[in-house]
Amino acid sequence: MKKQLSPSQTEELLDILKDRFEKNGTRHKGIPWPAVQAKLLAIPAKLWSLNEMEITGGEPDVIGQDKKTGEFLFCDCSTESPKGRRSFCFDHDALESRKENKPLNSALGMAADMGIELLTEAQYRDLQLLGKFDLKTSSWVQTPADIRKLGGALFCDRRYNTVFTYHNGAESYYAARGFRGMLRV
Repeated sequence: MKKQLSPSQTEELLDILKDRFEKNGTRHKGIPWPAVQAKLLAIPAKLWSLNEMEITGGEPDVIGQDKKTGEFLFCDCSTESPKGRRSFCFDHDALESRKENKPLNSALGMAADMGIELLTEAQYRDLQLLGKFDLKTSSWVQTPADIRKLGGALFCDRRYNTVFTYHNGAESYYAARGFRGMLRV
């Protein structure tokens, strides 16, 4: 699969991202759009990943900059877990373990296909400092290997003005559970 956008797709996506960036300045104080756009244009594969985030309902936006690497951090900022990424079990092993009613994909599998990573629990909590997310849905987050080895996986949501972390069997999937991604540019 070709992981590059056409010039018109690039222009359209950049317009969407710039508009969202300008409307949500509190998410990325002190970061100038021209610097973000220059980095995006220099790495077409990252634009392709952002487009995948956009078309699956993630509404990606810059939420910071890595002080060590200088990379801009894009995260799904949709109010609820992205609609095009719900009803997936946690990972490929969980998907393969299901005998009946298999979901179409797994969260880790789709994230890898998109070129993004699931948020860690800490990143999820940091995102919640920028707004109120997942008030009706929940999102899978990266899970420690020892928990996954025992068949579990973690997910988070926000209820009662508090961020909660829960566990579930990795093979489970629900219409209101998806995943949020992070992309470093």
